[in-house]
Amino acid sequence: MDLPSGSFTILLSDRTDDAGKVTICKLLLGIIKPTSGTILIDGKDASKVPTQKRNAAMVHQEFINYPHLTVYENIASPLRVLKIPKTQIRKAVYDIAKKLRIESCLNRLPNEISGGQQQRTALARALVKDAKLICLYEPLVNLDYKLREELRNELKQLFRSKNTVCVYATAEPNEALQLGSKAILLHKGEILQASDISEIYRNPINLTAAQILSDPPLNIFQGEITSHELVIGEVQRFPKTRILEQLPINNYILAIRPSHVSLVPISDDDLEISMRVNIAEISGSETLIHTVGSNINLLMNLSGVHDYSPDTKIKIYIPSHKLFVFNAAGALVKAPGANL
Repeated sequence: MDLPSGSFTILLSDRTDDAGKVTICKLLLGIIKPTSGTILIDGKDASKVPTQKRNAAMVHQEFINYPHLTVYENIASPLRVLKIPKTQIRKAVYDIAKKLRIESCLNRLPNEISGGQQQRTALARALVKDAKLICLYEPLVNLDYKLREELRNELKQLFRSKNTVCVYATAEPNEALQLGSKAILLHKGEILQASDISEIYRNPINLTAAQILSDPPLNIFQGEITSHELVIGEVQRFPKTRILEQLPINNYILAIRPSHVSLVPISDDDLEISMRVNIAEISGSETLIHTVGSNINLLMNLSGVHDYSPDTKIKIYIPSHKLFVFNAAGALVKAPGANL
């Protein structure tokens, strides 16, 4: 794993599996030592540098601020430890407070400000000393949606102008995609794939990688390509489309994102399937529709409000050019839009 100066790297894993995100952060900060291998910082073996002497900081998902200190004193605390002159401390605190829009809170205690302002305070304390390395471990997870969106955009702007190595750990695929940077996918303590997050989204190395980067969950079903047709779930049979003609005769794992399943035909290569509505979840301007059919369950994520009653019969359309195709072992055979 290489983290160049000025880089912003996302550590992403499934929600049910930390996969080593915490361990990586602790290793970088020197909280724990590696059982094997070497960590080099500026070309030097980091194991010989005590934790307190590493120019590093961490922001946790919880609002960790000193409750008895004002926001100003919370932000200033790491600079006081470094014995920075008072005038420099004052300038640094006000500068970072202005960037994070909490200058009006500087004389208040943490319990007198909002959750978003508390997390900004924690961020300011990590950023104020110009650390060479900052680890952000799910820093926005405890904030409401609006605050998360706001702070996420601020973070992108803030780190764009700094020469800091930033490691951002999250289990939220949409957050990773919105941050848009180099990403390292982790699974069961191993690196699954490392590349630009948009590249991983388009070309996941295997089914697990595709699942990690799909929210709502990926639709996954078995498919068999014969000499003249596609058989799904051993029951649904379709003539081979132009896209599926490229695949050799074999058994495959097929997958499609819920946002690519439609109630109306989109192209000539669509697969039409008769389904029954199980439940329709309306959330703001989107509707998540759970459907069941012959040996297949499918999830649709539609824009707008679609109020379907349970057991309503509908036809849904799967554009075959949007299908992921994996072999029986789960390795990617064909990504949407790609040729073999």
